[in-house]
Amino acid sequence: MSRTNTRSTTAAAPHVLIIVQNLPVPLDRRVWLECQALVNRGYRVSVICPKGPDDPSFEHLDGVDIHKYAPAPEAKGLAGFAWEFAYSWVRTAWLSLKVRRRARFDVIQACNPPDTYWLLALLWRIAGVKFVFDHHDLNPELFRSRFGEPEGLLKKLEFRALLWLERRSFRGADHIISTNESYKAIAVRRGDRAPDDVTVVRSGPDTQQMRPIYPEAPRPSGTINLVYVGIMGPQDGVDRVLHVMDELVHRRGRHDVTATLLGFGDCLDALKAETESLHLHDYITFTGRVDRVQMAEYLSRGDIGLCPDPKTPLNDVSTMNKTMEYMAYGLPTVSFDLVETRVSGADTVLYVRSGDIAAFADEIERLIDDPALRERLGRAARARVSAELDWRPQAEKYVAVYDELTGHHRSGPAVPAADRAPATDAQGRRYVPLDDPAEFGRYLVTRAAAAAQSATVEASPAAIRR
Repeated sequence: MSRTNTRSTTAAAPHVLIIVQNLPVPLDRRVWLECQALVNRGYRVSVICPKGPDDPSFEHLDGVDIHKYAPAPEAKGLAGFAWEFAYSWVRTAWLSLKVRRRARFDVIQACNPPDTYWLLALLWRIAGVKFVFDHHDLNPELFRSRFGEPEGLLKKLEFRALLWLERRSFRGADHIISTNESYKAIAVRRGDRAPDDVTVVRSGPDTQQMRPIYPEAPRPSGTINLVYVGIMGPQDGVDRVLHVMDELVHRRGRHDVTATLLGFGDCLDALKAETESLHLHDYITFTGRVDRVQMAEYLSRGDIGLCPDPKTPLNDVSTMNKTMEYMAYGLPTVSFDLVETRVSGADTVLYVRSGDIAAFADEIERLIDDPALRERLGRAARARVSAELDWRPQAEKYVAVYDELTGHHRSGPAVPAADRAPATDAQGRRYVPLDDPAEFGRYLVTRAAAAAQSATVEASPAAIRR
């Protein structure tokens, strides 16, 4: 990605300010794809978000002005979350004034969690700024998933406060963007909004960009690598991966299986400690935070994707990005049976009853012992995500919301298509030829380059230079 301080859009173009508190940008893949879709259609885009490690306070990246603030300390307990939300809100409000001094903005897009930025949008409405609520999460369902049904006066008050904040976001928005039909139904029912006020924009991957490469460090022959990618919070069920590995390694003697867990979150340190206590440190690798370059390497050399999210009020109706990312890289996947995961994966994913560790391990063993099944599911997953779940048609729906709100219209696709499929990515790694069925099938089983191809690469001047 190119970095420059030169703006690429004209002052007359509508200016969209996107507010994110949950993740830095461009690490937040959905938000970054939205930014690029707007830029491609002639909008000016600014983002306010927390800093990631070593991030600058400001950068102009691929046409987007990104303003960042130091994140609040990790929240613990009700008081900690209240402080985090208040701190982030004030820092964001201050930066919105800074953005305004640089150039007037026409629309604020607030991405939840939390459901607090409707108030900032309400204040800016005095200046004629419109409000789009990008509905990423269900905080009342998150509360129920983590703490159970509210009991006692305090818990009931906390739950009602979350419902009230959510309703303010729904009711204050000029338009709502939801990530799936389940979320849209909640926006219509709990937000008392007309269906036409809510547009579903799924978080599908750009499958022209997110596709398998020949990994630079393929797994050792005769082994199988399981992969998890995502946030590691209490509701994400990553501890189930450790229990599945314990079942496979210590109870079933599958010493040919390893697991690579990509990501970070509140539970990362606890997961590492549990890995040690289960004597799985030789079988499980934690990578921490990874970028898109690293993720392509890990998902291209992995064999089986893992979706351990348990069936909870939140998870059941949430779209798991990891599922579609596994599909983009041709990974067969095992998942607990969730409503929206079935919408994404359909018959390309193997489903088991939520919480059934033995059944989860059974399906993994089934895939380990049946390379033809791994190939069939991986091929079907890649075909489905490309044909049904790709970001490109979603980007057109997303930009159409802004065209309607602002009256801005510029021809051309929100995500330009490449003239031809490149042979390598930006790092020089070779893409797997998806239009060669035999080679794609061989790769899906071995997750490595063919021997002849590897020899060619090793002998090439570029490889020698590396």
